Parts: sequence; structure tokens; C-alpha cells
Amino acid sequence: MSTIIYPSPVFGPVHSRRLGVSLGINLLPADGKYCTFDCIYCECGFNRDFRAHQPLPSREEVYRALEARLQDMSVNGPKPDVLTFAGNGEPTAHPHFPEIIDDVIRLRDRYFPEARISVLTNATQILKQPVFDALKRVDNNILKLDTVNESYIHFVDRPTGHYDLSLLVEKMKEFNGQAIIQTMFMTGFSAGKSVDNTSDAYVLPWLETVRKIAPRQVMIYTIDRETPDHDLCKASPEQLDRIAALIREAGIDVSVSY
Repeated sequence: MSTIIYPSPVFGPVHSRRLGVSLGINLLPADGKYCTFDCIYCECGFNRDFRAHQPLPSREEVYRALEARLQDMSVNGPKPDVLTFAGNGEPTAHPHFPEIIDDVIRLRDRYFPEARISVLTNATQILKQPVFDALKRVDNNILKLDTVNESYIHFVDRPTGHYDLSLLVEKMKEFNGQAIIQTMFMTGFSAGKSVDNTSDAYVLPWLETVRKIAPRQVMIYTIDRETPDHDLCKASPEQLDRIAALIREAGIDVSVSY
């Protein structure tokens, strides 16, 4: 099984399908996963197989590593389009996530003021007001919402703790249009059960909820790398294009990564 475990606290830059030249910020340990989801499609593998043993990087470690990398990039390139909180799990689970956001904003403004700051989050922590407020301070808070079918969420995204979809959706509305919704569409099977969420039975209720959240953009994508569950399949370009057309008809900007 091929998996990707990212260096910490800074990695890349890499070319992101959705974001461009992206310098990664990994607030999780470098030797394993630390996540509030255990998605069956995660490129980092299943949580149980890659448990982290190292501590989370400290706020100070993140600051020093990021400043050193930005200094190097300002001299040697490349110029980053975006500084992206991603890596081996859920970045907002770091206890000093809000303070680190402020540090990164200061460093971005000093070295690459035109770069955007993005956070890829499964949104499980947004009910914590300091996390919510920190996400409102970044350019792109990219919130996962793969479906509004709770059975599917528990089968595919597999939250590791209490998960209340209705409360999270209500909190997403409070971003007042300054959020981006990110959704994985796929087909195939897991444990003999279909994981296809591309049909209207899944898409239409999801789209109605997205309309209520009123994000400034929706990012839809499909599997790009090897997954720990090997019976999963990519959604086809035709399936993604159909869903994208429905999103546009709803008056919402959409980007598609095939």
C-alpha cells in the first residue's frame, strides 16, 4: 500500500491541482497521522496503520521553519501562490492553531504579501470559536463536506469523535459567504458496499445544503492518488461535469479537479 506521510512542519512547494504553487504547512507529526477523520480514501492511509509517535510541532518550531523557507524562496524561488495548511491530518486540531495562523499571516505579509493563505480542513473543529475566528482571518478556508448523508459520512469519512452534521452546517453558514466547500466525489466499493456519491440521491440534498451555506466557491474533485481501500474508483469527467453544471445553475462558482 502506497501512502504519503508529509514532512513537518514545512514541506514543498508542490503544484496543487486547485491552488497552484503551494508551500505546505504541516502542523501534525512527521511520522504519522493525527486526524479527526479516518477517510477510506485518504492518501496518508488509515489512522490505525500510521499512528504518530512524535509530538506535534510547537508554535515556535513552525515559525522558525516557515521563516527560513520563505527567506530561501525569496532569494532562490519559486514564488509561492499559496501557503497551505495541510499534511498528515487535521491542522485545526493543533492546540495553538489560532496563534499559528497569526504568525503565518505576519510572515506572509513580510515575504510574499501577494500569496494567499489556505487551510484544508474537515471542519470538525469549527464549533470551537477560536478556530472559527482564525479560519475567518485566512484567504481560503476550505471546508470538507462530502455529503449530507450521515450514514455515508460515518462509513466513508469515519469521524473519530462526536460528529453533528446539523451543527456544523449551521456554523458554516456563519462564514457569511467567505468559505469554500470542498467535496470528494467517487465511485467503487468498500467492504462490498457502494461508495458512489455522484447520483442525484446524494448530489441534490448536498447541493441544497451548499446553497444554504452560500460559500463563495465549491471545489469538487475525485481520487488522484492511491487510496488505502483499493476498491475505490475515480468519478468520471462526465460525472464531475454534470455535478459542476448543477452547481453553476445554483449560481455558485465551482472548480473541478478530474
